[in-house]
Amino acid sequence: MSVVAERAFTSRSTLQKIEAGDSGVSIGIYAGVLQALGLLDGLGEIADIANDSVGQALSSAALPKHAHPKRSTGAPRDG
Repeated sequence: MSVVAERAFTSRSTLQKIEAGDSGVSIGIYAGVLQALGLLDGLGEIADIANDSVGQALSSAALPKHAHPKRSTGAPRDG
């Protein structure tokens, strides 16, 4: 734990907060720890919608079931 803290330029108590899931730890500290552990490449996957099935389901649930385009009140359409 001391080695990871040193390589991540943070303290052991901050690492303990990360392990406990403390939401007060900044994303920069997480990035430093991931770098120290050789896992930084996975950081880009966090915000990828393809990896968020719950977010996709919530987004789909908020969409209307049927879309009705608005009709313009302008000139009649040629057709």
